[in-house]
Amino acid sequence: MPETPTRARILAVALGAYGTVGFAATSLDALAEQLGVRKQTILYYFPSKQALFDSVVDDAAADLVEVFEAEASRGLSGIAQVEAIVRRVFRLAVRRPELLGLVREVTRPGSDAASRLGAHVAPTFDRARDFLQREMDGGRLRTSDPSMLLLSLYSTVVGVATELEVQRALGMDPTLRATVGRRQELIRFLRAALAPLPKS
Repeated sequence: MPETPTRARILAVALGAYGTVGFAATSLDALAEQLGVRKQTILYYFPSKQALFDSVVDDAAADLVEVFEAEASRGLSGIAQVEAIVRRVFRLAVRRPELLGLVREVTRPGSDAASRLGAHVAPTFDRARDFLQREMDGGRLRTSDPSMLLLSLYSTVVGVATELEVQRALGMDPTLRATVGRRQELIRFLRAALAPLPKS
């Protein structure tokens, strides 16, 4: 179905809901009320709640791929590229928290949408893994398993950038200034962890 202003609004509001309170806790009735339309209007564009969720995941994945591909095309190497990605993820967490919130929602254990998101981002992840391997081979990053490193980077960066509930429980301030501080601490940690070992 071609994109229309109404369809785009439905997707935007659904992304906000799914990325904050989650798929299960979001009803079409609640979305319709928030949009100021009848539920049948949503069902005209999306035949079911699942179809709407799938479309939201598809759009979010396309946005994420575009962001990361743009960052990766800058031609940086080694830790400089890793730092650039970390900064971009934190910018996303501040400017579009619902987008990374949706990623968290989709990648939770038992999520049926994980494979859908994975199919979209797999080529980008493959290129990221190849980049890490090249940088290790070139001596610019510490040698390790590139797939495990990529998974660890993803989990750590997205977790620190988005897990506000955990941060509050640990007594960490979720303000913008505190978030910038955490980003800097994370970058320092990654520099130390990824720096090549001195040659013996």
